[in-house]
Amino acid sequence: MSVTFDRIRELVQREVWRASDHALQRMAESDIIPSDLADAIATGEVMEDYPTYHAGPCVLILLSDRNGPVHVLWGLASGTDEPAVIVTAYRPDPARWHDDNRTRRT
Repeated sequence: MSVTFDRIRELVQREVWRASDHALQRMAESDIIPSDLADAIATGEVMEDYPTYHAGPCVLILLSDRNGPVHVLWGLASGTDEPAVIVTAYRPDPARWHDDNRTRRT
């Protein structure tokens, strides 16, 4: 399991999270509601883990909302461990992702 994802889930459960401006824009484009992502985090699957990313540790999570699968990049700012931040969120593009929404096409 991912230490970063464990910390992010803990923060989201405590309601210590926010969405970046970029994430809010991307979510609006795809009819994704931020609170739906927070509500679904307990069932999320870690797809990629970036514990040493230069801007701070982050994880790419596969979640589902009322309209289907969503990829969510959650992160923690470098030098701090709260709040959890939705960096970006989008619906997987079938041209870039296999039907499982977990595997990138090459």
